[in-house]
Amino acid sequence: MFSTVAAKPTTFASSARRSAVSKRRAKLAACPRASAEEIPAESVVTRSDQVSLTRRDALLAALAVPLVMRDAPAFAETKKRAGAAGAAPKTPEESFASLRSDVEALMKKDGDFGPTMVRLAWHSSGTYDKMSKTGGSGGGTIRFKEELAHGGNAGLDKAVARLEPVKRKHPEISYADLFAYVGVVAIETMGGPKLKFSYGRVDEMDPAAVTPDGRLPNADVGDGPGPKERDHLRAIFNRMGFNDQEIVALSGAHALGRCHADASGYVGPWSGTPLLFNNSYFVLLKGLKWAPNDEAAKFQYKDPSGQLMMLPSDIALIEDAKFKKYVDVYAKDQKKFFADFAAAFEKLESLGTSGLTPLSA
Repeated sequence: MFSTVAAKPTTFASSARRSAVSKRRAKLAACPRASAEEIPAESVVTRSDQVSLTRRDALLAALAVPLVMRDAPAFAETKKRAGAAGAAPKTPEESFASLRSDVEALMKKDGDFGPTMVRLAWHSSGTYDKMSKTGGSGGGTIRFKEELAHGGNAGLDKAVARLEPVKRKHPEISYADLFAYVGVVAIETMGGPKLKFSYGRVDEMDPAAVTPDGRLPNADVGDGPGPKERDHLRAIFNRMGFNDQEIVALSGAHALGRCHADASGYVGPWSGTPLLFNNSYFVLLKGLKWAPNDEAAKFQYKDPSGQLMMLPSDIALIEDAKFKKYVDVYAKDQKKFFADFAAAFEKLESLGTSGLTPLSA
């Protein structure tokens, strides 16, 4: 539910802001009251009459008015729904537990939903620029049509639309937190590592906050896995603050899902277990012989069976010695891969955020 004044939802982040304002008001209230002789009385107009106040009281009133105008309608609506249900407002832990159940239910209905949620979380976060401090997961801007129109986000408009009923069910959770958390749930549910999550992202309300197209990786910037591919990967990920080891670890998420011709133009799964998060991506990338697939509409690779695929950006990881040493490690040690992936993914989802609160296990 949105405020009728500023059109901002009452989320856990806005609740935190209200708490901060309340603390400031309490601090002011504790200050010694000046006498009328020390501070001239001033007047403020209420809906009913004029009341004589000191400057101190006027300041307290000024703090209260914008707070009520901005947040009271949505907060009242949240309390109204909680009262109608006969329950107190949910804690963050209760809200995210309920959200997890809803996402898991969607995954049971549609096997492709899990990998798509990982892609949504990644693309929602992967627009960050460490130099300009723009982009990232902090504003939930991927819900805007302007960002969904970016080339790398083809097909994600359907994913965002499918999450809309879930968002309406959980108005206390921001879109930005929603898009980040569904990736966590999907990875864990499909057998991946346990991930830490922090909430409190504040939604951007203006599409002008959408970053320029071109900040996400391009699977093919040349005619194959040459220097251009490797330079492109490093340029994209270094811009966000990632090193070679983190680039390879994050690439391991390609164990999930498949490419669709109507979305990216590429076709096929990376592994034979596209709904299971494991180190199979690295095992297959290193262990099979990959050859160009001349039958595909876009340049990609196929394994000897013709059932699996790799993108030029994937093959670049075994053509570059600095990347390949991590591929070798993760192909042999899934536990190490899980640990490094968890650290990199948690870092990814923190890009473009500040003041988040860790969610209790």
